[in-house]
Amino acid sequence: MRALVTGATGCVGANVVAALLASGYQVRALRRSRSSLAALAGLAPELVDGDILEPASLHRAMQGCALVFHVAAVSDYWRTPPAQIYQVNVDGTRHVLQAAQAAGVERLVFTSSTAALGIPNRNELLDETSQFNLLPRQFPYGHSKLLAEQAVQATVAQGLDAVIVNLAGVIGARDVHFIGGSLLREVRRGLSWASPPGGLNWVDAETVGEGHVLAAERGRSGQRYILGGENATHRAVIETVAQVVGGRRPLVTLPRWTLRFVALLADGLNWLWPGTPLFNGTQARLSALDLYTDCSRAQRELGFPLVPVRVAVERAYAWYQANGYL
Repeated sequence: MRALVTGATGCVGANVVAALLASGYQVRALRRSRSSLAALAGLAPELVDGDILEPASLHRAMQGCALVFHVAAVSDYWRTPPAQIYQVNVDGTRHVLQAAQAAGVERLVFTSSTAALGIPNRNELLDETSQFNLLPRQFPYGHSKLLAEQAVQATVAQGLDAVIVNLAGVIGARDVHFIGGSLLREVRRGLSWASPPGGLNWVDAETVGEGHVLAAERGRSGQRYILGGENATHRAVIETVAQVVGGRRPLVTLPRWTLRFVALLADGLNWLWPGTPLFNGTQARLSALDLYTDCSRAQRELGFPLVPVRVAVERAYAWYQANGYL
């Protein structure tokens, strides 16, 4: 069975390619002509040039494919203007869905994010029933993934067989652009003297790739599945990273109220010195929250394994060292 993977040159896409190849699928990897193939190192999928913003290229790429894994998206939202986030994440998804319908693919797996689930109430966990509860301007990335999910559900209502997977914070192999992996680099450089007060669910990148295959094989059409790992405070994760990579442990955990001022400062500096920011106010505001998830549906229905944070960090560091990144 042949599967097309969009976003194959990114961390998640490359791990989906690896998991599909390991499971015996024929894999066609969509790439833009200018994209680096570093994340696909050691893999040999069929490469096809295309772009989710160019519908004609998608129609060509999907010919003969039974499965489509739509992974391509803007995930580094702090580095990207909102207009571009919406263009890629929403318009691009609509193009993929239209091409999949026209090509008659058997199933599509859409890669979403727990960002589309909103913010949980105090002492509660996000799950597949959670609803986005922020203003679009407060979190354009999360809102864009919500709109993309709505486009998927509308297409399911028209007859397309599709499954949605919502990813927690991804850390691990093939993250050549240092999205989640930036944490390892910053801690190793000794920049982790303070920790934000909130927490997040972290998931191993290789396991995420396997989870996409499980969703294609076992998921129920039209359903969401959270692919997560362990819920942990930011301080606990930074301390774990420091133990693995040999970096600095946090000296303090910042009080939650201070993150409001950090957010204003970050947004102000980015306004005064426009360019590609290393950090923005949205990150600061979210880092003060406990964004924990319940991953039991994926465990129960897909057989998705939960990998502890320390194991995920160890795997990530091993891959970065083996490939000369750290």
